[in-house]
Amino acid sequence: MKVIHVKAVKQREACLARLCAEVYGQQAGLTPLVIFAGTRRVLFAQEAARLLALVDNQGAPQALALLVLDEAGEGMTVRLSCSLNNDIEARRRLIKELSLKAPLRVEIDDPYDEAFYQSCGLTRWFDGPDNQRIGLGAKHPASDASELTNTLSIDEQAILRSFKHDAKSFEEDKQRFVEGLAAFPETL
Repeated sequence: MKVIHVKAVKQREACLARLCAEVYGQQAGLTPLVIFAGTRRVLFAQEAARLLALVDNQGAPQALALLVLDEAGEGMTVRLSCSLNNDIEARRRLIKELSLKAPLRVEIDDPYDEAFYQSCGLTRWFDGPDNQRIGLGAKHPASDASELTNTLSIDEQAILRSFKHDAKSFEEDKQRFVEGLAAFPETL
């Protein structure tokens, strides 16, 4: 098993579409499409996000994660992550590997998630806004919560408005999402 940074545009879009579909599921309405479109159009375009995959010895993806830079460019927040074969251990292994190599940060509001990320090597925890917990990996430079800057984000409401007012853009994003799901690579 190894971690790879998915850089090729078509593969990255396919992996992002699959990640959004896995995380949000089929009952999520437009959310997977909004996150897909915003990440692709804004975060990838600004080189503010990275898509990483844990692959087996044959190169088959086992888990995916989307990391997004913070405003200072010092840390990377796990925005989305999933296992692809209903094996939580693949996701745990991916996050653990990333915590050893990247200035990793997570923002959670569920005690179960905190226990999961602790098992992945995020050892420093702070209280955040709105009962949120913020976990940092060993490589993250912050020593306390006051040193953290906001993670870069997309304006989901603006994307939804653009879908309503620009049918062509909506159809293009929807088509790219569907094509990405269909083209998800067996190997990377």
